[in-house]
Amino acid sequence: MSAAQASPQLVVTSGTFSIDGEDFAVDNNIWIVGNDEECLVVDAAHEAAPIIEAVGGRRVVAIMCTHGHNDHINAAVDVADAVGAPIALHPDDLMLWDTVHPDRAPDLLIEDGARFDVGATTLVALHTPGHSPGGVSLYDEDGHAVYGGDTLFKGGPGATGRSFSDFPTIIESIRTRLLSLPADTVVYTGHGDTTTIGDEAPDLEAWIARGH
Repeated sequence: MSAAQASPQLVVTSGTFSIDGEDFAVDNNIWIVGNDEECLVVDAAHEAAPIIEAVGGRRVVAIMCTHGHNDHINAAVDVADAVGAPIALHPDDLMLWDTVHPDRAPDLLIEDGARFDVGATTLVALHTPGHSPGGVSLYDEDGHAVYGGDTLFKGGPGATGRSFSDFPTIIESIRTRLLSLPADTVVYTGHGDTTTIGDEAPDLEAWIARGH
């Protein structure tokens, strides 16, 4: 990364992911991208307070939701209200959003190719459905980084087999939108460890063979 582009700040929060009548305890990664003056929050999960603390006095350009599952959006409204920032979500996940925040719509609907400027960084939205219909990854070309939400993890694709998810779709998203990025691109994930495109690309056919 260039001298003007610092590594993203990581906040980890814990809570419950609920889907199809089941609850799962999860730890979520919240990535704060920007500089000392302004930042952007990727996935405001579970607890508003540690996210607000990490933001500090910076201007928040947006609260970006990589997808609409409750564990990635359940603190979005509280954080947005506290810091005066808009919430952005892909329209294909509005049905998921509405189950968590029925009385508050997102402020911005993310379109494929939309650009978000924060400090010295430009993030480009890549529509990467499969884990959910409105999944997006945020690509920082100059910083050699992508914020992939739950699309691609260290060791494989995000989970499918639940409502609104589809394994062939997530494989196609990974193949065409993510593995086509430069091999040195760091993947900042929604849960767990970071990885790189180069580390994951050789295993695509193995994931297809195993079916998850």
